[in-house]
Amino acid sequence: MNLLAEIAHLNPDPALLLCLEDALKKAQQDALIVTQKTAQITALEIKANIIQAALKISDTKNAALSFELAYYRRLHYGKKSEALTSTQKDLFDETEVADIAAIHIELDQLKSELAGLPAQPKLPRHRAGRQPLPAHLERIVHHHDISDCACGQCGKTMHKIGEDITEQLDVEPARFYVHQHIRAKYACRACEVIQTPAVPAAIIDGGSVAPGLLAYIATCKFLDHLPLYRIEEIAQRQNVHLPRSNLANWIGHIGVALQPLAERLSELLKQGTCLHADETPVQQLDPGQGKTKRAYLWAYRSNALENDPPLIVFDYQTSRAGQHATHFLQGWQGHLMVDGYAGYKALFKTDIIELGCWAHARRKFHELWLNNQSKIGEIAVHKIATLYKIEQEAKDHTPEQRLALRQAQAQTQLEDLRSWLINTRLTIAEGSATAKAMDYTLKRWDALARYANTGHLPIDNNPIENAIRPIAIGKKNWLFAGSERAGKRAATIQSLFATAKANHLDPHAWLKDTLEKLPTWPN
Repeated sequence: MNLLAEIAHLNPDPALLLCLEDALKKAQQDALIVTQKTAQITALEIKANIIQAALKISDTKNAALSFELAYYRRLHYGKKSEALTSTQKDLFDETEVADIAAIHIELDQLKSELAGLPAQPKLPRHRAGRQPLPAHLERIVHHHDISDCACGQCGKTMHKIGEDITEQLDVEPARFYVHQHIRAKYACRACEVIQTPAVPAAIIDGGSVAPGLLAYIATCKFLDHLPLYRIEEIAQRQNVHLPRSNLANWIGHIGVALQPLAERLSELLKQGTCLHADETPVQQLDPGQGKTKRAYLWAYRSNALENDPPLIVFDYQTSRAGQHATHFLQGWQGHLMVDGYAGYKALFKTDIIELGCWAHARRKFHELWLNNQSKIGEIAVHKIATLYKIEQEAKDHTPEQRLALRQAQAQTQLEDLRSWLINTRLTIAEGSATAKAMDYTLKRWDALARYANTGHLPIDNNPIENAIRPIAIGKKNWLFAGSERAGKRAATIQSLFATAKANHLDPHAWLKDTLEKLPTWPN
């Protein structure tokens, strides 16, 4: 409807019509201005929302990067322990103790010199008292007596009323000695036949090295992580010539001789219904490229909560592909305790049931608490600590008693933890370190909580990590494996050594006895 045309039909005063025309135009212009300003305001609001969202994303990324930076700084410069106790030991505590002892001795000497008396240095004693020396060690007895039994004051004969016994711990460095075998020879002059006792079978036929020395070399290399050139230098100090080529040759013989035992160890391990699994990277020499390449030592351990002797097996492979775990565990069924590595996922599509590691879940919250002073991280760590307190209480229980305790206490704590995680997660921004820690736990909740429904399944993967740790430390000495064959040989020997240690056997004594028996063992 045209308002001006309708008014014109009424024959108004031209001046009035002109005035109305101007007023209508102004109103239309004002309306247009209002519309434009409204559109501008809407556009600014949309832009502000976009900027606000971008800032939120930026803050989240910044928090994630700050967390990552703090994590790597602590990893490089700080303590790596995740224990809640505040009485953490300094890496260089032994230096502090040595310095304090030296200062006490120097003070005692100074006091004696100032008093004009001969210096009598005294070592400071700990209030707790000296620990007794191990009872199983050989005792070499030295008798000490006075030269004159006459009393220095009255001259009468003194009578023995007892003894003071003190003990000092001593050690002999590696002591080399020679076994000289003398075999009598007999001849029959009539038959012209010579007889002599047979030479005992040995790992190295006709070799000049005894099983004890072979065990010593293997122990030094694979347990003490001494490169062969250092073993050569140790022998040289006693004028014993042990060329590295000979040492390497003997290690090769040991690896071949022990291979059947390692294979049998794997067979026994896979008779269990619950296993731990983990992997650690190692460097392997890549001669064609003039550098090293990454390989992996896959580790498997029997269930620490079962009463059977613990078994540990290392499997050396050239990659971290999940197919290696699939191949090793082919045909096996049971519960497998692992971390969140995706390489194990294919196993859980078979008859293998996943167990989640609470130590890995806790570690992510611990990093939040330590690096970002996150209150959420602190609460989560203390809630998880409650689960471990229950496990500590059940440490010496039977599986039936442990199950009852877990049903009575652990399952309630797990339900409370899960509810808290779900409710708190709704308030956390996507992509943040806190969100990632919570998502890791919630996505794997079924696997993490599965242990509490039984009395024999473990809560975490720490037993296998503890078995790997000495090898991870040793890598700083031996740096890399010389070849794939060398890596597999090391895995064979390390498997047997780790199992011996887990069963509280002296690895050197066990290997010496084994190398003596192997050549004539019927199986």
